[in-house]
Amino acid sequence: MPSNPPEDGSAGGHTGNWRAIGGCETGPAVPKPGDPDIVYSNCKGRFGRYSERTGQEKQYYVGFVNLYGVNPAELPYRFQRVVPIEVSPNDPNTVYHGSQFVHKTTDEGVTWQRISPDLTAFRPERQVVSGEPITRDITGEEHYSVLYAIEESPVQAGVIWAGANDGPVHVTRDGGQNWTDVTPPDMPGEGRIQTIEASPHAAGKAYFAGYRTLLGDFTPFIYKTENFGESWTLLTPGDNGIPSDYPTRAVREDPVREGLLYAGTEFGMFVSMDDGASWDSFQLNLPVTPITDIKIHQGDLVLATMGRAFWIMDDVSPLRQFREATGAGGPHLLQPSDAYRRRGGGRGGFGGGSPDQPQYSPNGAVFDYMLTTDASSLQLEILDVSGEVVRTFQASGAGTSTQTGQEMRGQFARTSGQARMGNGRGIHRFRWDLSVRGPNGRGGPTVVPGSYQARLTVDGQSQTRSFELMIDPRVAADGVTQEDLQAQFDLGLEILAAIADASETIEKLGGAMARVAEGSSVEDQLEEIQTALVTDRSISSYPQPMLADQISYLYGNTQRADQKPAADMYERLEVLVTELEQHKQRLERLMRTITDG
Repeated sequence: MPSNPPEDGSAGGHTGNWRAIGGCETGPAVPKPGDPDIVYSNCKGRFGRYSERTGQEKQYYVGFVNLYGVNPAELPYRFQRVVPIEVSPNDPNTVYHGSQFVHKTTDEGVTWQRISPDLTAFRPERQVVSGEPITRDITGEEHYSVLYAIEESPVQAGVIWAGANDGPVHVTRDGGQNWTDVTPPDMPGEGRIQTIEASPHAAGKAYFAGYRTLLGDFTPFIYKTENFGESWTLLTPGDNGIPSDYPTRAVREDPVREGLLYAGTEFGMFVSMDDGASWDSFQLNLPVTPITDIKIHQGDLVLATMGRAFWIMDDVSPLRQFREATGAGGPHLLQPSDAYRRRGGGRGGFGGGSPDQPQYSPNGAVFDYMLTTDASSLQLEILDVSGEVVRTFQASGAGTSTQTGQEMRGQFARTSGQARMGNGRGIHRFRWDLSVRGPNGRGGPTVVPGSYQARLTVDGQSQTRSFELMIDPRVAADGVTQEDLQAQFDLGLEILAAIADASETIEKLGGAMARVAEGSSVEDQLEEIQTALVTDRSISSYPQPMLADQISYLYGNTQRADQKPAADMYERLEVLVTELEQHKQRLERLMRTITDG
């Protein structure tokens, strides 16, 4: 899952999955497309190129002037603490950087080219030493008339947008040779252009979020243009979903569904299904905090918030399908995303989890469905490529839900309350952990990669969607094949059958012992079978595991990792099944003796 770390546990808890990648506490950190080991970062205007391969950050500042304590009026290049860095979506070797000018490099910062004039509303009287005459405080945060947002169109190379922290918006359509001031005439001056979003669907379409809170104005400003800035539409008049006193910090358009917009405000998250004509709160479980930036990455919604928190909502496909689902009427199973067959982490720390350890999403396939009314009965079936049902989940009755696992090959059927399906009116998300279920509620083996279908039946109406379960590319790179995983799955089912057989035998044994005369020779023989099958944990902290536990131990070892089963696994299973069969036959003879009296 993209939002999860490489392993679910780490020696350092939550922070063990993070490391410094250049820059400092301010500014962006932007991985180079196609080479994530390279990260461009900034520290108060100081551009750096970090390499994960070496652990070193190369310093490639524009101008190499130390801005600390310097009157901004005396600086050749004014850099704000949060300086924009934009890697061209059309050429990963082209990077844009902003002072009051747009700077461009094609050699990772070794040389810089200035491709714009001053694009700010530069007013000399605003260039002052902050804090004087009481306390001189010049660290870059106080610099005014600097660029705050730079964005190149992913649709048409050379269309570059730039916004300043004192109001102006500019665009060039020829890579910086000519710039046009396209600031909306109805927008109050001197506000910060917080983010610009060049539409991923049309070259002339763009959005920006304006922010004037520091000027005492809490009005939200999100604008849209569809003609390269010749005209603008205000999308936040205050009466279409985003309140009139919710300052806006970020706006993004979905790269798949045109007109699906995400907006971050001072007081939370909003979404628009109709290109900004109306907005709905999308707070969910987010704290009420400023949303400072938004990205859609690998189908996930990624948020940065004030306070340096990082939030991810996995899989925005329900939002992309929302209008279709609401227009369908009745229950609707949304198209599920393809899933990776991924196991949990295996490198846990000895000290336990960190107190700030986040709750990562569990692995599995996700299914979203919409119910227009409460459902009396609801069933979700997972079918393999041959149409065989490999797993069934059910919810029935108002306000109740259960899970029933009907297992592949018809061997097991159990009910558990661990996985729950909602059957009330609204949108629901259900996650299948990719396993079949074993006897006595045990987790069964994980199904193999391949083509599957999800069939949702609500009060007798069924819908079916197809999806792919893909092999973990790291597992494939380690030499594990589809055939290996199929063999592992089949072996797991065989061992689970032996576990079920052993459980049934122990249950019969208990019934026989309840019927036999105390102190008889038959009782002694039944106790011998019990001793062979059941581990006596009352005699030691480390008792000798007997047959039933030996079978369970073998199962656990065969399913711990994605691997080709070892020859010894098959040999051991044969030995254990043979022993179990001998005890079963002996028990049958003794039970006949008890019955015959």
